[in-house]
Amino acid sequence: MNDNEFLRALESCKLPESQFDHVAHVRAAYLYLQQTDFAGALDRIGRAIRNYATHHGKPDRYHATITVAYVALIQEHICERGNGGGWEAFARGSSELFKADLLAQFYPKPQLESEMARRVFVLPRLAPTRSAACS
Repeated sequence: MNDNEFLRALESCKLPESQFDHVAHVRAAYLYLQQTDFAGALDRIGRAIRNYATHHGKPDRYHATITVAYVALIQEHICERGNGGGWEAFARGSSELFKADLLAQFYPKPQLESEMARRVFVLPRLAPTRSAACS
């Protein structure tokens, strides 16, 4: 399925649930970021995920913090490395975005699993891993 077909299937809730895995979420965010700015992409992916989840009887599946964090990480990759020339090349060059524990680098598990983090974007609360030297 090409990129346009993929987004149409997602937005019309016709994409099979078995095909809307983490990779598909990243793909949708990447594609939206190719079409609009960060705020626009965030709005579109958030709306698409919420509509899709609601359509499939799982309205509580949307997680605001995970969505915002991933869109920001994908945007950062695009800014640092370019868009890869398309989804497949971008995905090959950005394998770290597909690691299940990626957000554990930024968020303690209890914070990310909190109801607040699910409802609204929350900033990470991890302590710095190293102390800055004072001169």
